[in-house]
Amino acid sequence: MRKLTVLLLLALGLPLAAQPELSHPQELPDAVPMGFATRTGSFQAGQGVPIDTLDIDDGRLLLVLKDDHTWYYIKNYDKLASDAVFSEAWNSSATDPYHVKLEDLPLRNTICLVDSASVFVSPNQTKVFSKFGYRHGRQHQGVDLPLKTGTPVYAAFDGRVRVSEYHSGYGNLIILRHENGLETFYGHLSKREVDVGDWVHAGDQIGLGGSTGRSTGPHLHFETRYKGYAFDPEWIADYETGKLRSNVFVLRRSYLSPTSRYVPESLDEEDDVYAADEKIVEEEQRKAAELAARRYYTVRSGDTLSTIAAKHGKSLRTIQQLNPGVNSNRLRIGQKIRVN
Repeated sequence: MRKLTVLLLLALGLPLAAQPELSHPQELPDAVPMGFATRTGSFQAGQGVPIDTLDIDDGRLLLVLKDDHTWYYIKNYDKLASDAVFSEAWNSSATDPYHVKLEDLPLRNTICLVDSASVFVSPNQTKVFSKFGYRHGRQHQGVDLPLKTGTPVYAAFDGRVRVSEYHSGYGNLIILRHENGLETFYGHLSKREVDVGDWVHAGDQIGLGGSTGRSTGPHLHFETRYKGYAFDPEWIADYETGKLRSNVFVLRRSYLSPTSRYVPESLDEEDDVYAADEKIVEEEQRKAAELAARRYYTVRSGDTLSTIAAKHGKSLRTIQQLNPGVNSNRLRIGQKIRVN
C-alpha cells in the first residue's frame, strides 16, 4: 500500500518528504503504476477534482488526492464507528444515557475540539439571547440563539446523530455525539433533517430553526454536554463571531455545575487552565454552597414583584437583579422568584 501511495503521489507531481523536487515529472512515465490509465502530464491543468483516496496512519483518516496537485483529509467513518465513544451508552432517545456520578469524573479533562481534519461552525451565528444557568428558578442548560423560523441550523462539529425526535420541552431535538466525547444539542427545531446513525460534518445543515416544545418564540436552544452533564457553551466559542476560543479546551469538573457560567479569561495562561486540584475542589464546594443557599418564592394570586420584595426584606432592585429577564407586569401564579 505504501509503494502504491508513493507512486501515485509521484504521478501527480506532489512533493514527498525526503525526496528531491521533481521539476519534470512528465519525464518519469515509468512511475505510473500498472493499470493507472491516465497519463502523468494530464494532471497539470487539473480543476481540483478528487481522483483517489488513500488510507494513512491508523485508518481513521483518509487522504484525498486531487488532480490539481493538492490534497485534503477526510475521516474514515467506517473505522470511527468501531470506537467505544460511538457504542458505549448509545441510546437513541435518552438525553442522558450515561448516569455517571459527578464525583466519579476527573477534575479536569483536556478535549481537542478541532484538528487538521475538522473545523467548528457556529450552529447559528448570532449574539446569545439567553445564557446558561438558572432562569426564573429553573435550570437553563444551554444558550438560546435567536433566529427566524425556517433558518438553517448547522452541525457545530463532525459527529454522529444519536437522537433525532420530538422531546417534551425541547420540541424537535437533535443530539450529535462527537469523537472527543462531547455531545451537542439542537432544540426547538421546526424540522429535523437527519436520522439516528447519520454521520455529519461540521457545517452540514441538520435542521431548520423554530419554536417547538416549551418555547416563547423562534430560537435555537444549543447545549454542550460531557458524560450527560451540561456546561456553558460559551466556554468553547463566541457565537456572535462564530469562532472557537481555543482549539483545545480544558474542561474542569467545576464547569459542570449548573451555576458555572463562562467567565472571560485568557485560556493561554497555564496557571488558569491547569489549576491545582485543590482550587478546582474549592470552586466546586463554593458553587454547591451558593446553590444550596438560594431561596425561591412561589407566586400567588395578587402578588407583585414589589410585594414579594417587601415580604422578604429586599429592595425591588435586588429582586430584579436576582431574576434577570423577569417581567414584573406579567407574573404567573406558580412562577418561581428567587429572593436571595
